[in-house]
Amino acid sequence: MGNACECQRIETVHEDSATSSPAVQPLVGKSKHQKSSFSPSSNNLTEKNMAAVSSSSSKASPSNSSTIVPQLTEDDLDTEDERDDDDVVEDMPQPSESYMSRAKNRQSVSAEAYGEWNKRKKFVAPVYPKTEEQKERINKTIENSFLFSALDVEDLETVVDAFQEVPVKKGTVIIRQGDDGDRLYLIESGYVDVMKTFPGEKGDKFLCKMGPGDAFGELALMYNAPRAATVIAADDMQLWALDRDSFTNIVRDAAAKKREIFEESLKEVPILKDMDPYERSKLSDALKTESYEAGDTIIKEGESGDTFYILLEGEAEAVKNDKVVMHYKKGGYFGELALLKDQPRAATVRALTHVKVAYMNRKSFKRLLGPLEQILMRNQDNYRKAMQQLGLDTKYLDK
Repeated sequence: MGNACECQRIETVHEDSATSSPAVQPLVGKSKHQKSSFSPSSNNLTEKNMAAVSSSSSKASPSNSSTIVPQLTEDDLDTEDERDDDDVVEDMPQPSESYMSRAKNRQSVSAEAYGEWNKRKKFVAPVYPKTEEQKERINKTIENSFLFSALDVEDLETVVDAFQEVPVKKGTVIIRQGDDGDRLYLIESGYVDVMKTFPGEKGDKFLCKMGPGDAFGELALMYNAPRAATVIAADDMQLWALDRDSFTNIVRDAAAKKREIFEESLKEVPILKDMDPYERSKLSDALKTESYEAGDTIIKEGESGDTFYILLEGEAEAVKNDKVVMHYKKGGYFGELALLKDQPRAATVRALTHVKVAYMNRKSFKRLLGPLEQILMRNQDNYRKAMQQLGLDTKYLDK
């Protein structure tokens, strides 16, 4: 079958009837792996290729083997550090039938529901021993993933520590289509074959081969859905596994916190104040983060710019003609005019301390929400005021 892998898009995870099954969101492109080394790249763990193997309701067994292959079980993963599920949830009465019915059909990415009926104890992430080299390899892979993009440095270190090393023998079924999933996996060495059974067809279909630096199994954790495909070890392998509790308490909660912070910041931007909650939510999810050190230039006067920034940490200042014209603290924003039109930067903004910013360019904004003018025109008075504050001509509004 070769080392190259090319999985075509089959079907995205979506809400559907009880009789249909969400299928695989596949890897994209062709990736060639060196079997002797772990070689993470920016394409190894992205929104597209991470959707390769996680949520389906039909079960499958590999058809390319004449013998019964071993199934990877909980005992293969847990050591003396094993934690009981009761450490997270206790005294949880049975939710109502209507709630369970809604939950069964819902497959959007969201945090678990907690309340009086489902109280969460303080979570302490597990720590599994690793060499510094192993930590660096894991970190390089996950830092390029949208899934972990909301994590700060401290949370990222916690996640790396929580990955557990799992040796796997050739022929082992690591995950099976239709099973409930409680872990995502990162490949350290070796290869896996990804197989899937489709409704109305007999036997399994080979989808692709995955190797060092690739990850699989995350959709079952993101969407609380069954596994979308069967993954079988093609070699003796070394995997890293991240359990559901660590994923939920660190990764998903960080994403929810990030969205809340970003949405509150977006409400303060005059030219964005007329966005509805759904639009703000979409925009928040698409914002990326970047850090600068004291003295670094974030934007430069006179240069063409298409990126808008929100200051999340630290302090910065705007300088025009060698004079400080604005001081920014946490929650401040600049470059918003870049979302409206392409014109040179009006001032230079540089970091006074270590700063962290959230940012988005005009192209991404338009792809998500369309031209900003359409949002601004919902309230022409606000639009006029925003234009005036930015020093733009408003004469055409009176035509």
